[in-house]
Amino acid sequence: MSQKDPAKISAANFQNLHRFLRGYFHQDLTDEYGTPQEAAETFCEDADTEERLAVAREWAHFMESTHGRSVTEVNHLLADKLGAGVRLSEEDLEQVNETFLRYLKPKTRNHHEDEQDD
Repeated sequence: MSQKDPAKISAANFQNLHRFLRGYFHQDLTDEYGTPQEAAETFCEDADTEERLAVAREWAHFMESTHGRSVTEVNHLLADKLGAGVRLSEEDLEQVNETFLRYLKPKTRNHHEDEQDD
């Protein structure tokens, strides 16, 4: 089986992502949050650091595993394998991806800015 084998995408292998999708990407997403990106942002505000990082890592792994697949195929996996209750557009996927990637990037501090403030 290849790394991109959809058989490896399951609630058992993506437990944190599964819980996030069922709790936030449900049929009332539009009424409750407005957009998938807002739902992801709300989750990130609600979750503790450990939970937020776990979901962000699994989201990144899911996106890597589905790279090159059509939006229709990605939505099929999100819904049928991981419990999402909404269909995402390509733009939605990119925005949610950006939201989670922010939490995976190490925070760096620009020392040059500090020196200029002196």
